Amino acid sequence: MLRFKALVTGVVVATFAVLVVGAAAGGASPASFPVTIAASNGKVTVAKKPRRIVSLSPTATESLFAIGAGSHIVAVDDQSDFPTTAPRTSLSGFTPNVEAIAAYRPDLVVIAYDPKGLSGALGRLGITVIHHDGAVTFKGAYQQIRQLGLVTGHEPEATRLIGRMKSKIAGIVRTARRSGGGLSVYHELTPDLYSATSKTFVGKVYAALGLRNIADEADAVGTGYPQLSAEYVVSASPDLIVLADTVCCGQKASTVAARPGWDRISAVRTGSVVRIDDSIASRWGPRLVNFFRAMSSALTRLRQ
Repeated sequence: MLRFKALVTGVVVATFAVLVVGAAAGGASPASFPVTIAASNGKVTVAKKPRRIVSLSPTATESLFAIGAGSHIVAVDDQSDFPTTAPRTSLSGFTPNVEAIAAYRPDLVVIAYDPKGLSGALGRLGITVIHHDGAVTFKGAYQQIRQLGLVTGHEPEATRLIGRMKSKIAGIVRTARRSGGGLSVYHELTPDLYSATSKTFVGKVYAALGLRNIADEADAVGTGYPQLSAEYVVSASPDLIVLADTVCCGQKASTVAARPGWDRISAVRTGSVVRIDDSIASRWGPRLVNFFRAMSSALTRLRQ
């Protein structure tokens, strides 16, 4: 749970640069090398197609495999659990060991979190680092995928992946908004009732589906991730509860119903408590489509 909260904190302060430029001389194609992108750690130039990639970002790991760059990944962090074929190691993206990362002899390292100047330390060893903070918009998520395509020589595949994602999500939204309009949702990050508002990436999924997020009015500080009280959630009585703490913390409909007073909540009374894999709910890569699809199915059942 602590690692999950650390990721949430990282997303809160996330900033994402959207500029992508090709740096090859003479007006060459952006797919050629060298390629320069603007990431969270500034402008990064990748001199040649990477052959040994280390991913310390679970989202980037999923995206790299989805665009066909998986064969060049030599190691991923201990949180990169998808796809199952990823070469998972004990490397940590939260408390990284520079020497352990360098031991894999990477020519590219992708990170989602930059603790204690990790990118600078790797850079001093001559290792190229791309820092992709947590995306805060769908556009930002797509741009990160495109950047990964550019720097790995898989831009066409990245472009096709983005197109498929946009098309599938648009179709889901068209159908689901008819079911979601006017309904309220509570998204649970942890059993101690941290939630996510409409300012966050996950919150934008609910907004796209026409749902009203009960966490919005409780975010007095404006972090995007307020800790709600049990009394507040019970009083708000959301129509839909989404549990994103199922893997980490074993939460399910029965544990929610057993909480004092929660049996009075509309979602509990109607059985509209949705369990979603923590990783799907906390990442902004290709499985974003799965998240939309799960919410659409839940709304259809609720309306029925």
